[in-house]
Formats: sequence, structure tokens, C-alpha cells
Amino acid sequence: MADAIENIKFKVQPLIPVSEALQQLLEDVKTTRQVELINLDCALHRILADQPISLVDVPPQDNSSMDGYALAFADLNVGAETILEQSIRIAAGDAPQTLKAGTVARIFTGAELPKGADTIIMQEQVSVDQAGVRLPAKVKLRQNVRPKGQDIRRGELLHPVGRKLQPADIGVLASAGINQLSVYKPLKVAILSTGDELVEPGEPLADGKIYNSNRAMLNALIQQLGMQVVDLGKVSDTLEATTAALAKAAQCADLIISTGGVSVGEEDHIKAAVDSLGQLNMWRIKLKPGKPLAYGWVDNTPIFGLPGNPASALITFCLFARPYLMKLQGGNLEKTLSFKVLADFDIVKKCTREEYLRGVYEDGQVRPFTNQSSGMLSTASKANGLIMIPADSLVAKGQRVDFIPFSQLLG
Repeated sequence: MADAIENIKFKVQPLIPVSEALQQLLEDVKTTRQVELINLDCALHRILADQPISLVDVPPQDNSSMDGYALAFADLNVGAETILEQSIRIAAGDAPQTLKAGTVARIFTGAELPKGADTIIMQEQVSVDQAGVRLPAKVKLRQNVRPKGQDIRRGELLHPVGRKLQPADIGVLASAGINQLSVYKPLKVAILSTGDELVEPGEPLADGKIYNSNRAMLNALIQQLGMQVVDLGKVSDTLEATTAALAKAAQCADLIISTGGVSVGEEDHIKAAVDSLGQLNMWRIKLKPGKPLAYGWVDNTPIFGLPGNPASALITFCLFARPYLMKLQGGNLEKTLSFKVLADFDIVKKCTREEYLRGVYEDGQVRPFTNQSSGMLSTASKANGLIMIPADSLVAKGQRVDFIPFSQLLG
């Protein structure tokens, strides 16, 4: 009877399209902006709270891009070979002497160009004998010279506020002489799993039980975002236990993510618990897999109730929770890149929901795995992205479809 009442209560609410749901979620974000100062070696995946400024020119002086010989262009013969004496040798890291007029310097890649020189000839074009260093004709002024500040200028503004720092970003900051950064403090994200059928890996697997994959997966997904996990473990399938767990999570975290308990069964208590502690703002997305996604607030703490099936949990996290978390952390949201690729498959039966198929893109074509069950996580592990099929669409082999690489959805 309770199950029937629950169905009646929520059936009147139409499914929310994916794009509309994401827009509503992002408009509801109340960004937190607590800031801390960290060392550069701790900056991976952190989000900038202040825009860094380069302390130096990069490179700091003109330097050589080749192993070869440095000289003054004015000392060369026009259109003919030139023979000059070598006067100095400069390796990377040396503070060079001034080059004597009418001579050349033996120079190595990365070495600073000496005063008096403005051109470098690579060693493969030069020969040396008793007469001196033989230099070819048709040399161009400043060839093979990396100019001072070619990469970055002193005082140049670098990465913008809200940038999530990747390895190349950190290398740029190091080259600019920066060793400390102002970043947003990591969010604390509470995770909890509902389901009396769940046991943790390493425990005996009794009849009727399954291992909990969502807990480990969410832990990894959140850490990959540079955020802190508050792991509240498994919650019993009762309204009292669910309510108590959510109340505790709201007190110790900036956001709550639960898995399971968001459908309409008698053992699904997330919606009722959220309603009793705060408000449920969204439920049921026009999405396959992942329709029973819930979003709301427990006191002043936002909560995402992800489906219990692991493939659904992964996809709904990527599509909804991840961008929400990034904005909540103060990060800039970049448009998720998708690509039009050739379908190596057919869809002959329309789905009324927007569908995300786990698939493999290779050799210019994409193909989905045959079994797209929301309970199968192994296909997500084997896939390199998601094939997006609009609602009420058919696909013919050779048609172009949208493909989103997992590199755009993770990390």
C-alpha cells in the first residue's frame, strides 16, 4: 500500500530532461570560497583562488635551441662560407663571457647567448679544421635563438582564478618562479551507501549479499577532484537509520552523496529522509541509466542521492554531481567536449529517455557494449567514453553520433 501511494505521489511529476536538470542544479549552487596558501608541490588538482603573476621572463635570457656555434650575424660573409676562430665555450648553466668580435662561441642547447652574439648555427652545418670554424652561407639573423620572454613575460598574469591545476599548469608556475599559491580549501564530501545486501570487499560473501562497489568508486572519484572524503559507510535500510546518517553527514560535510534508496520501493528511504530534514528539489531525470537521481538539501547542506546500480551511479555522478561539486568548490566550468563519430551499430527501437551507452571508440568508429545493464560496472571500466543518444532517436550504422570521452567526465 505504501509503495502504491509513493508511486502515485511522484508519477505526476514529469521526467526532467538532462540539460534542464543540469542547468537547474548549477543555478542552485551556493559556492564556498574558503582560501588557504599551499606550496607548489601540493597543488595538483587544487583550484586557484588568486591569479598568479610571473616573477621572471621565461626564458630569462636569449638562449640556444641547438647544439652549435653562436656568432654575430654581421661577421658573416654575404652569400659565401665564413671561417672564424672559436674563442669561448658555453654550456647550459654557464654565465657566458662577452663574445669577442670576429669569433664564434661553441654553445649547447639551453645555454645563454653571450653578449656580442645574435645568431646560432647548428653543429651539423659546421665543420672545424686547422683553419678554424667553417660556417655556411645563407644564414638567417637570430636563427636557432630562443628569445628572452618567448614563453612568459615578467609580470604576466598566468592561470585564471577557478582553474583546476593540472601537471602542465604546475610546470608553468614553477618556470615562472612561483612556489606558493592561494587556493580554495578542499570541500568535504560525505558518502554513504544504503542497502542491507551490501558487504565490503574482504568480508565473507553470504547468500543474498553483494560487494559494495559504489563506496570505493565514489571515494576515488571525489579524491580525483582534489576533495576530501568523509566516509560514513553503510546505512541500514530503515527510515530511522537513513535519517540519522543524513543528519550526521550534514554536520560534518559541505555536500552529501548517497547511493541507493532513491527509487519507490518499501526499502528506499532517501527521499523521505531528505523531506523530513530539509527539502527534495529534484527527482527523476529523463536519462538512461540513472532516472532515479535525487537532489535536495539537508539543513543547509546539498545532497545528491545517486542510484544504487553502479553504472547508473557513475554516469549520474559524471553528468550532475561532478560539475556541481566543481562550481561549489569555486572552479570554472568548461564545456564538456563531445565529438561526432561514426556509429558502428544500429538502434532500431526508440528510447523515451536520453541514453548514455558505454562504448569504445577506435579506428574512427564507436560501438557500444551489447549489455548496457545499469548493474554492470565492468563495461564502464572497459569503455573509453559514452555514446549519447537523444530521446526518441534511431541510429543507423554509419550515422554520426555524439561521443564523450571519459577524459572529459573524470578528474
